[in-house]
Amino acid sequence: MSICATASRALGEPLAGTAATARTWLLIEQPGPWGAKALTSSRLDPGLGRRLEEAARGTGVRLGLIRRPGRTAPTPTRRVFAAHVVPGQGWVHEASIPSDDAERLLALDLKELGAGNAASFLDEAHGVSGTPYTGAPLVCVCANGKRDRCCALLGRPLAAELRAAGTEGVWEVTHLGGHRFSPTLLVLPYGYAYGRADAALALAAQHAAAAGRVLLDGCRGRSVWERPEQVAELAVRAATGEERAEALTVRALPPGEGTAPLQVRVDHADGRRWTAEVVREVAEDARPESCGAAPALTARFEVARLTADAPSH
Repeated sequence: MSICATASRALGEPLAGTAATARTWLLIEQPGPWGAKALTSSRLDPGLGRRLEEAARGTGVRLGLIRRPGRTAPTPTRRVFAAHVVPGQGWVHEASIPSDDAERLLALDLKELGAGNAASFLDEAHGVSGTPYTGAPLVCVCANGKRDRCCALLGRPLAAELRAAGTEGVWEVTHLGGHRFSPTLLVLPYGYAYGRADAALALAAQHAAAAGRVLLDGCRGRSVWERPEQVAELAVRAATGEERAEALTVRALPPGEGTAPLQVRVDHADGRRWTAEVVREVAEDARPESCGAAPALTARFEVARLTADAPSH
């Protein structure tokens, strides 16, 4: 079996524009082993997992199971986090629910959570009774070896190292996409994903988030954007050195507004704006997208041209 992360690193595959997309993350603590499709192949009731998946479909909510690094014994309660990552509208809330009563999660209004309305997560009538999260930024390291062995071989040791160092807010998570960029991690509250991470990068990303900033090293993109938009945002940050997480907003321009195949507008809070011409490229060298998969020519998005426009007023 191949080690997909080794091949990707050797080929210098770009990280920008590879983050999984989600407006809201719903992370549910589930200790113990995880299968390849963890929501239906773990110690969480598989029927509940299927119903949660169905409820989340098309809502902008991405579900994940989380657990503390290392072997952990079952506890009477489980932690649940909901994080909305739209710029200027973001929040992170947490809740504890009985471990033997996870079905109360079905009372959550996932459509509203995806739209940024946390009422069902905060309302005791829905069985969750969450509160605003005030701890250290969450660092979720992809560590599901049943999904891809790179996540076990590279992700789990990273999570364990961070935990051993006393880092707060560290969890293993089931799936962030892009196994070949392992170790991968997601940092909340802003929803930026990172790849080929080590402990120093993970800590720097967490410290940046605590200060309202983005670490550009190893950044794959902000999950709220589609992948062409992620590439455009990171291109503007690289060109300007802008690190403030909430300084930029991004939107793809409708067809017909310009001559490029795909144009993305990036707006700065101070009125500056840029237009990125984004192209889809196919890699010249085949590489496995996951361990055990046949090598394939993968596609990626790149900024062919970045133009500074007249400031908006």
